[in-house]
Amino acid sequence: MEVVILGLGSNVGDRAQMLRRAMAGLAPFLRDLRLSSVYESRAVLPPGAPEGWNMPFLNCAAAGVTALEPEPLLEALKTLEEALGRTPRGHWGPREIDIDILAYGSRMLRVPGLSIPHPELLKRDFALLPLAELAPGWIYPVPGPEQGMAAEMLVRERGYRISAVLQPWDERV
Repeated sequence: MEVVILGLGSNVGDRAQMLRRAMAGLAPFLRDLRLSSVYESRAVLPPGAPEGWNMPFLNCAAAGVTALEPEPLLEALKTLEEALGRTPRGHWGPREIDIDILAYGSRMLRVPGLSIPHPELLKRDFALLPLAELAPGWIYPVPGPEQGMAAEMLVRERGYRISAVLQPWDERV
């Protein structure tokens, strides 16, 4: 059994409702589920993205204990995304729901289609902030200058702040 931290995001339709549905859908494979606050962030867009893709996201993190190994967990998450109505729109396109594995205990994994910790974690305030909220002492395992740093230190070092923070069950969410 390992503690896993997932990043959830939505920028299509009723974003808050989609996050609620995704959180409920995690129950079959995550025990002792804990949820971060909900953050609103700008979309990360590829060069030349259509203007219609520029819609803000609601993001949060979920932490829990799983018996699934990383690759079966990823498969379960992709199945959940599909069941919730995620429509393929291209790389970094708008998403009804996006569920990423941000961290899986202290493991590092690089296989086709899956990198743990998430390869963009340190570049994305909307992922690192909720992770640090749930697991401030989680240690970044990837070799390099950040290796061995706790999540809360990584957030401080980068100066990450998001102005719009909503609680998971706040009336506005």
